[in-house]
Amino acid sequence: MAFEAEERPDRPIAKFESMLKTDDVYFFDAEDFEDIIHHYLNNGKMSLAKKAIKIGLTQHPSTIELKLLEVEVHVFENNLELAESMLDSLQTIDSNNEEIYIQRANIFSKKDDHNKAIQLLEKALTLSDDSIDIHSLLGMEHLFMDNFEEAKKHFIQCVLFDEHDYASLYNIIYCFDFLEDFDGAIVFLNDYLEKNPYCEVAWHQLGKQYIEKGMYKEAIAAFDFAIISDDSFVGAYFEKGKILEKLKRYNEAIENYEITIEIEDPSAFAYLRIGKCHEKIGNTELARLFYYKTVHEDPLLDKGWLAITSFYIKQKDYVKAKEYITKAINIEEENLFYWVKSALIHEALGLVEDAEVAYQKMVDLGDCELKTWLNWSTLVIKKGDLHSAIQILQQALEFYPNNADILYKIAGSHMALNQTIKTKEYLVKALSVNTKKVATFKLDFPQFKNNTWINNIIIEYSNSSK
Repeated sequence: MAFEAEERPDRPIAKFESMLKTDDVYFFDAEDFEDIIHHYLNNGKMSLAKKAIKIGLTQHPSTIELKLLEVEVHVFENNLELAESMLDSLQTIDSNNEEIYIQRANIFSKKDDHNKAIQLLEKALTLSDDSIDIHSLLGMEHLFMDNFEEAKKHFIQCVLFDEHDYASLYNIIYCFDFLEDFDGAIVFLNDYLEKNPYCEVAWHQLGKQYIEKGMYKEAIAAFDFAIISDDSFVGAYFEKGKILEKLKRYNEAIENYEITIEIEDPSAFAYLRIGKCHEKIGNTELARLFYYKTVHEDPLLDKGWLAITSFYIKQKDYVKAKEYITKAINIEEENLFYWVKSALIHEALGLVEDAEVAYQKMVDLGDCELKTWLNWSTLVIKKGDLHSAIQILQQALEFYPNNADILYKIAGSHMALNQTIKTKEYLVKALSVNTKKVATFKLDFPQFKNNTWINNIIIEYSNSSK
């Protein structure tokens, strides 16, 4: 089963390690070996656990518990066939040992046969006097299968047994969240807090549920109780700060974010939120200072680079914005959001070729939004490269086959190239989709506003469609 915490004193461990250093051979009873092995497994010291198993089985060759620990190690290391073979042998000796069923379940779980794993764990449950670890394993197996209701039931059993089992508590809330049962989570957490009124974890989770319900006053109260329970609980200050931001209580939000910096090492996220708050209340210099701190603290946080770039865009300082978005792209070239900003900035600076590169990169990274195609084609049309504009718009048609905006732009581009037949073809298609957007067509291509045969087609189509 899952590696258990040792419950016996540390003395056997110290004695065992002394034996390894001196090459002397000391005798341990089987329970001491179990404690030693569990200790090493819990601390990830697999080689020492294996040594303890080997020596333990030398001194106690018929002890099933030590053999089961050996099986557990084999399962952990994916030696599944060997583990199964050993379990077959052990089952002939003790067919009612729940640990055999647990280890078989672990093997099936590793093979992604979670239904079989659940069957074996349910069998183990009928054989065990200590069922909490089995409930935890059952909960995880049901999670693997997205059986959130069943998973929740088993994790609740774990919390009923041990109110400080926060791993199970988090899993219970995860199940409620996935089921979007925020009311159920609130009821559960309030019941839990009746028995454990100073559990900061539960108050924190309750606050998050209230946020999902839009109950911000109740959420703030829950985070306040979390802070009362543990005044160093950084997560509660963060969540409270985020709600205060939503409520436009920016100075109070800043206070909460600053507390997190006092408690722990400064975080880029805290600096970012403080910068955003200062920007909202018009503290421009302070906003810029905290955005600098954000990207300095964590150069890989894309939200930091986007914030400082957006800051300079709002200031219409496109030269500075270009400097920072270039730094961001040099760090992470495959970030779509960086290229979106890059296109906007380079277009504002009149750097058409650089803007084109940005639009091409956006499309390469999977941006297929209509406005991307339209903005890119508009840029290329202004540049006078009508053939490229048509190619871009034809690509756009693959994603938006009957979009009037695209069809009108293609018609206008063909008209600018004096390609009359193609112009008429696409203009008629556009008119058949949306006659009202012909006004936008005339704005995009004002040189054809008074073109007689274009206007005749528009009038003719408008009359025939009535």
